[in-house]
Amino acid sequence: MSVEILDGSTVRSFVEDEGAFNSSVDGRFAALDADHDGLLTYAEMAGELMSLRVLEKHFGVDEAAVEPGELGALYRGLFERFDRDGSGKVDRQEFRAEMREVMLAVANGLGFLPVQMVVEEGSFLKVAVDRELGQLAKAA
Repeated sequence: MSVEILDGSTVRSFVEDEGAFNSSVDGRFAALDADHDGLLTYAEMAGELMSLRVLEKHFGVDEAAVEPGELGALYRGLFERFDRDGSGKVDRQEFRAEMREVMLAVANGLGFLPVQMVVEEGSFLKVAVDRELGQLAKAA
């Protein structure tokens, strides 16, 4: 983890750079695709979805206090957001499209004022910050 300064334009610029964004998203997709069939099942995505700890991080709710069925329904719902065609599996295009929406929502939430935040190594936010720093170094 590292502490970085970023704003919405850092994230938006990363998403708009189709090559950089798709490369990063495709790398995450490949890492999740355990059987290498080009499709993600709920089982393959479940660990990643659960690592987001949505209730705890965004709503201050301890997931241990939530009924297992409710928690499962939450994560199943997140998976269904990715599974746009309802096939029960997520293909690369669906994964890219949903990650694009997620990252643009993050950009909109950050707004235009710089914020300092802790980001995980290898996360999409860290990739966005590193990309921006690389562009600034080239311009200098």
